[in-house]
Amino acid sequence: MHQAVLADTAEVYRVEASLKLDPKRRSSLGQYLTPAPIGRFMANLFAGFSNNIRLLDPGAGVGSLSAAVLERTGIVGKKPKAVAVTCYEIEPLLVTYLKATLEESKTHCQEWGIKVHTAIHAEDYILSTARQPTVFQDERPKMSGFTHVIMNPPYRKIHSASEHRVALRKAGLETSNLYTGFLFLAAQQLELGGEMVAIVPRSFCNGLYFKPFREQFFALMALRHLHVFETRNSAFKDDEVLQENIILYAVKGGKRTTVRITTSRGSAFERDKSSGDYVAEDMTQRSVDYGALIRPDDPGQFVHIATNDLEQGIVERMGHFTATLSDLGLAVSTGPVVDFRLKKDLKQDSAAGTVPLLYTTHFQNGTLQWPKETKKPNAIQVSAQSRKLLWPNTGHYVVTRRFTTKEESRRIVASVYDSSLPGELIGFENHLNVFHAGQKGFSRSLAVGLRVFLNSSLVDRFFRQFNGHTQVNATDLRALRYPDRETLNRIGQQAGDTALSQRQMDDIIEREVAPVAATDNPLTAQRKIDDALAILKALGLPKGQHNERSALTLLALLDLKPDGVWQELGKPMMGITPIMDYCREHYGREYAPNTRETFRRQTMHQFVEAGIALYNPDQPNRAVNSPKACYQISEDAYHVILTFGTDRWREALAAYLTGRETLAAKWAKHRDMQKIPVLMADGKEIILTPGAHNELIKAILTEFASRFAPGSAVIYVGDAGEKTGYFERDRLDTLGVSVDKHGKMPDVVLYFKAKDWLLLVESVTSHGPVDAKRHSELANLFRTAKPGLVYVTAFPDRSVMGRYLNDISWETEVWCADAPSHMIHFDGERFLGPYEKQVVRGEQRGRWEVY
Repeated sequence: MHQAVLADTAEVYRVEASLKLDPKRRSSLGQYLTPAPIGRFMANLFAGFSNNIRLLDPGAGVGSLSAAVLERTGIVGKKPKAVAVTCYEIEPLLVTYLKATLEESKTHCQEWGIKVHTAIHAEDYILSTARQPTVFQDERPKMSGFTHVIMNPPYRKIHSASEHRVALRKAGLETSNLYTGFLFLAAQQLELGGEMVAIVPRSFCNGLYFKPFREQFFALMALRHLHVFETRNSAFKDDEVLQENIILYAVKGGKRTTVRITTSRGSAFERDKSSGDYVAEDMTQRSVDYGALIRPDDPGQFVHIATNDLEQGIVERMGHFTATLSDLGLAVSTGPVVDFRLKKDLKQDSAAGTVPLLYTTHFQNGTLQWPKETKKPNAIQVSAQSRKLLWPNTGHYVVTRRFTTKEESRRIVASVYDSSLPGELIGFENHLNVFHAGQKGFSRSLAVGLRVFLNSSLVDRFFRQFNGHTQVNATDLRALRYPDRETLNRIGQQAGDTALSQRQMDDIIEREVAPVAATDNPLTAQRKIDDALAILKALGLPKGQHNERSALTLLALLDLKPDGVWQELGKPMMGITPIMDYCREHYGREYAPNTRETFRRQTMHQFVEAGIALYNPDQPNRAVNSPKACYQISEDAYHVILTFGTDRWREALAAYLTGRETLAAKWAKHRDMQKIPVLMADGKEIILTPGAHNELIKAILTEFASRFAPGSAVIYVGDAGEKTGYFERDRLDTLGVSVDKHGKMPDVVLYFKAKDWLLLVESVTSHGPVDAKRHSELANLFRTAKPGLVYVTAFPDRSVMGRYLNDISWETEVWCADAPSHMIHFDGERFLGPYEKQVVRGEQRGRWEVY
């Protein structure tokens, strides 16, 4: 049997366990199970295996990561003789699957000549380990420590008085989240030279709360590899987890020389046949000096993850600012007014005895809007309790929002409050960070200069490198280095009182940096990328090409370097590899060699079809697989792009698009013409309108029905080409059901005569599974049916299914079109089949309340 099977087995268990695990229980544990592609990528990061491996997998779940490691031991050239696996898992349901995973892994490894010993501890890893000596034990003789650790630890905050916090404190670590406790203890248990791979939130990279962890962890472990997921829902998209995750690989006691940094937009890692490495679409790579990642002179030991050369240029450029807030005579604090503690003093409108209270909502686009008609109060009563939290309403304060989203154009959003509101005191609510001088305001020029600096693209790009979450903490703002007081005053004077655009603010900051920075401005390169992306959108490229890869490809085809101008473009003929080389040499994006096909299939094919680029213009009949294959910008696209940024751009673009169908429109039209024919068992054909929803309906009729209800009659199909749909109303009447309206009907109704069942099937591509409410509606609608009722939710794939696991009703079935021969059954005492007809009132876990 081929070795690459163990992670697939664990993946099946992962999906099943996710369906069964109570969502509230999973949330309380803070545990989300690792998909197989990520597990394989993580296992592949280990440098190698000795003859005898001692592997620790704390928080093992169903054993996905252990299975990935054992799978890899069967693939590598020199296989280990023995592997001892120690797993910790506290959830009984997951322990059952974990045992099955490890048993199957043992069997396969034995076939490969590898002896596997396993030890499963159904107990809390932190509570068990923190109270015992860090010595490895299993059914074999005692060892000195683990050789390898692989983990996806739980993510959950722990309060200062919790038993986990107390146990970790006794073990020598003060921390606020479970995952750092797992990392710390596992590092303690590794032998010298031992390797660790973990997928964890990025939040430990900065902040005061994680400083003790960083100090102790990095004293033990030397980072060798960091992988960054560029989108927050990449790693655990099945569980809809919005968390900025990274994968780290570190060696205990290793040399601190260089660190490899890779990135990917998604989590669909695939093994490259030639190299054996796992790569993802749009995966980039670079190596950095250890000191650039964790600066030796940084007492906070922040981890600065610059994923490309341009981001490294940002770090170097920021290095020219050296002043601390203390040097400036300033401080930053969270707003002192915690509103829920002062409910009696909060007032919707100002009145005698009140002063203004400012929330984030009062600052929009850098300007103050007060009072404001919102749910938030505009004023606060000056009382004995509130007075000590109010500051003098004099001078100028700079405020930033404490919470932003990754998708916002800037992580730090700063505004100036000029004390122009009435009253001697002012209240700042707790969701604001406030820059002040001893809880007092300061000069206008200093405040405006500080606002411009904080809002600059330079600071934003730098801040995102170490701030891995949506919070902008006062601690992070204190860790920044600022221009000196004289420079900030000068910036404030240049800015004046008028509102500035982003480009104007950036230009002011650039003028302050340029005299001392000999390196090229990395923001110039980013602007070219942003401009190229805007051009692709204007030219009508589909959404799939609205990305950095396609923007860089356009810049390469135009030979436009960061310091170039749009009115001086080239027209080189380039192959895929030279295009990727151009991205690296001029824009600092080094894509993994294995992503060549992504450039070819996901960018160049669309450029050619859209008429933006020509394929083999020098020899159109060149063989498809020729190494000389090349591309060139088309004449029409070239001439319109030449006008970008000038007064002629809009006119030239309109002329270019006149009479020309964009690729986005062409593809939309193509989809509109793609009617979906479905041939019924009786020879009748119905035509469905295009779209993912009806593609799934077709699969229900052709794939699901033929497997699980062979020979069944189609009674109803909603959302067909005709508004009336396909409806055998008379046939449904004979089965005891009379329906006047289509609105509450399921998407598909099948009558399975052999079993005398009515199958009620919902097609779910974006919303609407058979949840408790829908189950009740259908039960009422079909309450007079003579046949038994079977409720089915159909999904296009398990990824979509994963988004609705919390909603699916018990005693129903789930079918996925990407695994058409399998059915998933939700609870109950039988598999596919009807239950006694009853109207469902409500639901508890695994039980129905009925009447």
